[in-house]
Amino acid sequence: MFVTSDGFKSGNPRHTAKYAAKLAKYQRRLAKKKLGSKNRLKAKHKVARIHAKITDCRSDNLHQLSRRLVNENQVICVENLAVKNMVKNPNLARHIADAGWGEFTRQLEYKSAWAGRTYVEIGRFFPSSKRCSCCGFVKDTMPLDVREWECPECGATHDRDVNAAHNILAAGLAVLAFGENVSGDSISVLSSSS
Repeated sequence: MFVTSDGFKSGNPRHTAKYAAKLAKYQRRLAKKKLGSKNRLKAKHKVARIHAKITDCRSDNLHQLSRRLVNENQVICVENLAVKNMVKNPNLARHIADAGWGEFTRQLEYKSAWAGRTYVEIGRFFPSSKRCSCCGFVKDTMPLDVREWECPECGATHDRDVNAAHNILAAGLAVLAFGENVSGDSISVLSSSS
């Protein structure tokens, strides 16, 4: 779900997948009930309870993770992702929606403001994954299936996500040091600090 610049990877807890079999079972039962009957209403409530359980588990996890990040860090730098556009990908939509990226960044922003921390958003077109965090070399393309890569300039081997976290942190600190209109290779970096 998120990766920090010190290499911590939280992973996606996949709450929907955890309850998928149970949800499917109760949805099948609901489909077989007669319209307007009391048994259909009971079955509908059971399906709604499972959906509520998934939502509550996701919300609890996001609150715990965001609180932990805010408590442990003075400056929080995140990438401003277009989650609504990313959900249009049929292969990734369920996993992205289940992770709750948009809600996670929203929680980070308001909790940072409450705690007096600095929250910085980096523009989504900043080449965080494709840029070498050691020498600054930017690869032309990098498909999603490439999880590790070697820089042709300096020879450093990078984990894609950890490298992106290093670059986002560096860009966020540059925003704090030099102001809102920092750019790298004509890629603008956006800031919204508390």
